[in-house]
Amino acid sequence: MKKNLITIAVAAAGVSVAAISPTAAQARWHRGFPVAPVVGGLAAGALLGAALAAPHYYDGYEPIYYGPRCVYRHERFWDGWGWHVRRVEDCY
Repeated sequence: MKKNLITIAVAAAGVSVAAISPTAAQARWHRGFPVAPVVGGLAAGALLGAALAAPHYYDGYEPIYYGPRCVYRHERFWDGWGWHVRRVEDCY
């Protein structure tokens, strides 16, 4: 869950920077201090900080798996003539 929040926050920060940044025709000094990029940066920082500082709650329950859990892996072996790769199923 924490990875999803961080990904969303970083994406939102990137979108806000892309939306607020001026184009080449608008990249000149207008009326005083440029407020929009500063406010956008502060908002993106607040979102990212909130996502990183969010508490992780643990309710004490673990998922229950019914039946074997199987994983497929590749294994190299020598058959006397050369190296080959076979697919092996590990169930636990």
